[in-house]
Amino acid sequence: MAQKGIREYDAKRLLAKAVPQYSDGKLRFDGRLLLVSSETGLAALAEEEPWLKQEKLVVKPDQLFGKRGKNNLLLVNADFDTVKAWIDERMNKQVTIEQTTGESTGTLTHFLVEPFVSHEEEYYLAFTSKRDVDVIHFSVHGGVDIEEVWDSVITIEIPVMADPAGIDVLSHLPDIANKEAIAQFIKVLYAIYCDYYFAYLEFNPLAFSNGAVVPLDTVAKLDDTAAFQCAEKWGKIEFPKAFGSTASMEEAYIASLDEKTGASLKLTLLNPKGRVWTLVAGGGASVIYADTVVDLGYGNELANYGEYSGNPTTELTYEYTKTILDLMTRKPDPQARPKYLLIGGGIANFTDVAKTFTGIIKALEEYKDKLRENHVKIYVRRGGPNYKEGLENMRRLGERIGVPLEVYGPETHMTRIVSLALEEVR
Repeated sequence: MAQKGIREYDAKRLLAKAVPQYSDGKLRFDGRLLLVSSETGLAALAEEEPWLKQEKLVVKPDQLFGKRGKNNLLLVNADFDTVKAWIDERMNKQVTIEQTTGESTGTLTHFLVEPFVSHEEEYYLAFTSKRDVDVIHFSVHGGVDIEEVWDSVITIEIPVMADPAGIDVLSHLPDIANKEAIAQFIKVLYAIYCDYYFAYLEFNPLAFSNGAVVPLDTVAKLDDTAAFQCAEKWGKIEFPKAFGSTASMEEAYIASLDEKTGASLKLTLLNPKGRVWTLVAGGGASVIYADTVVDLGYGNELANYGEYSGNPTTELTYEYTKTILDLMTRKPDPQARPKYLLIGGGIANFTDVAKTFTGIIKALEEYKDKLRENHVKIYVRRGGPNYKEGLENMRRLGERIGVPLEVYGPETHMTRIVSLALEEVR
């Protein structure tokens, strides 16, 4: 699972669409939301969205960071003109924010505008996932730093294959007002959490107003490996970079390729000076390989994170590999130490290993001189359709280009090549 954060706007947009459907119309979710960027004509939108001038509003940045109130980046119960002026004053301005993880500096580019909801009770609600269970977290102490009152949080563990409709929420909740309505809302949200492939979903606070549960601040992550099968449910979705970080030219290029195919191509550059590079097939495998490198104590040498999957074409695999090799071979290690390329993955179900290896081999041949200059050692482990042909082609490649290259099939544990390579890293 590759967990990627989405904007609060997108999280609420998905829920506004799903809640009435999953509750057979019994529950409401206010879908009046606007995401404002520098390209948004807010004044013109007021003509299309009458509620902007008819109701009091809330506005806040929507860029994957919290503690917006504590950072003076939250305006509540304001009229349209005040909101517009507030956004204009901050749009494209650089700010430094303080969070529990430390300070981050970045540029404000996106703001969420929605109706202000007057309320009394505030709750905390979150859905998280572990290996064998999903967990529902609930507390009557919403709207505060939940870590400070974590003792008040009740948890409900649900086996991952359980039917969401059959889970018991009501008996776990404390004695609160509107208990049955909140329990029903939680069950509906959990069903959506599962079907929409959320990996994390948090509401703090969650309010109750005029007979409806109202999620105020929302944080969400999706399993981006489900993008293809959830395309209709998600609609056009964006996975923004963390606040304060921007996509490199290479990351942006791979993202552009990913948008044009039903396959999956992902790349995140972690440490361009790192000596351990990965070229991994499969979203789950990419997480396992990265975790293994870190678990073995070489996280500081991990240069990139990413994956290719969904049976990409030979040309797409070539472009993906070439991008990684270009980054890897730009500068030799200052101490002339070797670099390591891990070409790995699980046992593919339908990805043609020989076909994707053809693209990888083409890129490796093109970069053979730079690979030798950078003292690159390559370790390959793969299984799946036509894997024997693909592995044999890899073996011949190593002999042909004069680069150390070790090849392993499905009889070898998936991450064994990580320890084989890292035995040499010092």
